Amino acid sequence: MDDAALLALYDEQVRGSMRYRVPSTWTVELDGPLVRCVTPREGFAMLTAGADALTDEELVALVDRTFEAFERHGTGFEWKTFDHDRPDLPSLLTGRGARPEPHEALVLGETRLLAAEPVLPEGLSMRQVTARPDLERIAAMESTVWGEDWSWLADDLEERLVGDDPIEVLVVEDGDTVVSAAWLVPLGGTEVAGLWGGSTLAAYRGRGIYRALVAARATSALARGCTVLQVDASDDSRPILERLGLRTVGGTTPYVVAGPGSDAG
Repeated sequence: MDDAALLALYDEQVRGSMRYRVPSTWTVELDGPLVRCVTPREGFAMLTAGADALTDEELVALVDRTFEAFERHGTGFEWKTFDHDRPDLPSLLTGRGARPEPHEALVLGETRLLAAEPVLPEGLSMRQVTARPDLERIAAMESTVWGEDWSWLADDLEERLVGDDPIEVLVVEDGDTVVSAAWLVPLGGTEVAGLWGGSTLAAYRGRGIYRALVAARATSALARGCTVLQVDASDDSRPILERLGLRTVGGTTPYVVAGPGSDAG
């Protein structure tokens, strides 16, 4: 598939079916081409279909209704935008106080290109985990990497480990220390699986751990019938994924609105 075909598949299968794949603890509101969700942590909004058919006035009204909806819920929210969304959308969001977070590359490609035997640095080990104590260790590692409280992640992963299309969570350890973690997220009803996570403690970066986690998850995805992989890739991971054969077909930028009582600005 060429880049255009991969992006079209993503829009149809992944964005188009998003509302059917949310965790049971999320509530979903549909508003034309937009999906609004309230999660245990915050709100989330995303266009799941093209908004080109909307007039300028209709798009403004949709944005206003979304800000008002999350204000009624008493929560902040993230609006996930894409580079190929309407070009007037970002200014409508920032004009209402939303703050853009770092842009990420939308990377897609064929699973078979990445499936391989993972190779780890000497002294490190990889295993699949499901137990709550391991999930809490992952959350603690992520808190260290990002310098903020990620304790919520243990609950999020635990919930996603059950259901018709459970995720697979992998950790890389140096003895009793979790040094990296990542998860495979099969997107039910599609041929796509997402590669999420991949954060690594600073002292262990640049040693091939991320590459090994990609190889392991791609092998599992292929066995589960997922022929396409998708990643929202940071500047650190994008070059690795491109060297492995995936392609950057677009990009995504979250716009964040702080909730009541938040110090974010």
